[in-house]
Amino acid sequence: MSETGAKDMVPAIRFEGFDGDWTAEKLLAVAPLQRGFDLPKDKMQKGIYPVVMSNGIGDFHSDYMVKGPGVVTGRSGTIGKVHFISSDFWPHNTSLWVTTFFENEPLYIYYLYSKMDFEYFGTGSGVPTLNRNDIHDIETKIPTEKEEQTKIGAYFQELDTLIAGHRGKRKKLLQLKKSLLEKMFPMEGEDKPEIRFAGFDGDWAGISFGDSFKNIPNNTLSRADMNYQRGLAQNVHYGDVLIKFGALLDAKNTDIPFVTSDEISIKLSGTKLHNGDVIIADAAEDSTVGKCAEIFNISDETIFAGLHTIAVRPAVNFASKYLGYYMNSKAYHHQLTLLMQGTKVLSISKTAIQKTNVSCPHDLREQTKLGELFEHTDTLINQHQSQIINLLNIKQACLAKMFV
Repeated sequence: MSETGAKDMVPAIRFEGFDGDWTAEKLLAVAPLQRGFDLPKDKMQKGIYPVVMSNGIGDFHSDYMVKGPGVVTGRSGTIGKVHFISSDFWPHNTSLWVTTFFENEPLYIYYLYSKMDFEYFGTGSGVPTLNRNDIHDIETKIPTEKEEQTKIGAYFQELDTLIAGHRGKRKKLLQLKKSLLEKMFPMEGEDKPEIRFAGFDGDWAGISFGDSFKNIPNNTLSRADMNYQRGLAQNVHYGDVLIKFGALLDAKNTDIPFVTSDEISIKLSGTKLHNGDVIIADAAEDSTVGKCAEIFNISDETIFAGLHTIAVRPAVNFASKYLGYYMNSKAYHHQLTLLMQGTKVLSISKTAIQKTNVSCPHDLREQTKLGELFEHTDTLINQHQSQIINLLNIKQACLAKMFV
């Protein structure tokens, strides 16, 4: 591919070997949209052909199929999602569809429609609806050579294949992690886990929460009291524990907000966190109450536990990174569900959490191996997520520069 420079009739980036101007056409003459068939939901059933509705694809078997390939988007309700279907399909009455391409490459048309902002064309005060005549009236520019259309379509399809591959691997790793978290820590009433590393045996220890930890004072600073630019100290907000942070909180490589007031930071200096401390979110709108993060990699940083957190420091010797994964596992968190209070907002108190027990292998080497296993799994999950984000950014940039 090469940069072509700014011209009205050619894209900014183009495959080598193509240099002619693109042709200006109304979408009606390129790939017109048609309305889907009326198909009651109670007639849908599992089958070999997909039925496309405004909110996605289901299954249906019928003798009245539209011959693929086809491009389908929602006409009413959920608009903006575009699907490419290579085989025969049944477009539902809440969809608009294309199978007439007038010698144009179907995959190219799919990506052409994918980059359009259909929500802009939605009409109606209630449920948004797309008027196909509005879409048909849009003027677009397309390559005059079908070979160029084919190359563009194949390039974006390859990107989508890579994205789907990373998403699939990430999903499998998440499922594996969930399963291991359930099987490598003993459930309530058990004294050993279902799955264990070779070379380790014997019952696990059960220690009361009160004997396992000592409390660290938290503060009640709100988001308004923090910033992401500068400050003498940083502050862990419970919302970040619930949503942003994982089981481990890398102090040096994580974006933790600063306390804006230096005076407040100085007053709170006696409550700063140490490596191995655990920050627990004590409130949430659902049963994620109790989600926690074990902090590590603190060097010169001063970090406090903030609003709606319970911060604790191990009073017995635990291996680094063990607690972060154990205390987020079903084995431990199940104990908290019986202690939560509230209706719209659930919470757990410092007094209530003292009623829980902490399980751990007697051998610190086993604790270490557990922490390393889950940390490695998280690293792989994050690597796939980074690849997904990078590929999506590449795709978005190319959609902007490879079409006119």
